[in-house]
Amino acid sequence: MTLNFILRIFVAAILGGFIGLEREYREKAAGFRTHFLVALGSALFMIVSAYGFEGALVTPEHRLDVSRIAAQVVSGIGFIGAGTIIFQKNAVRGLTTAAGVWVTAAIGLACGAGMYELATAATVLVLFGLEAFNFVLHKFDKHRQSSSERE
Repeated sequence: MTLNFILRIFVAAILGGFIGLEREYREKAAGFRTHFLVALGSALFMIVSAYGFEGALVTPEHRLDVSRIAAQVVSGIGFIGAGTIIFQKNAVRGLTTAAGVWVTAAIGLACGAGMYELATAATVLVLFGLEAFNFVLHKFDKHRQSSSERE
């Protein structure tokens, strides 16, 4: 069972790292290390939540709620996300980074639960969303610059 748990945190860290590499490439505040650690940590929390207390509650009157720690990860990651959001010169910056950290935590929780396919699909969708949005912005900026040059 321990090897299975190690695989779970390894996959979470790798998938979170992929998102972090994209953020690092864009020179964002939360890059590879942040996303790597968030995914790994949340996977570990999920494993501890689901399996760490198996021997503690042995009577039928007691029930283990494995969703409690996962719920705390979801709300707790908001503090990290809030720290990446900056209001500067009448513009809000860091919202995408905060959302990336938040979804990386979810990917880690999914890996911790052993849901590798779901976590991988989420990682692909996150990377697609970040890259597709960036592609559209660059096309829009080029179009806007060429129209202003004509005027």
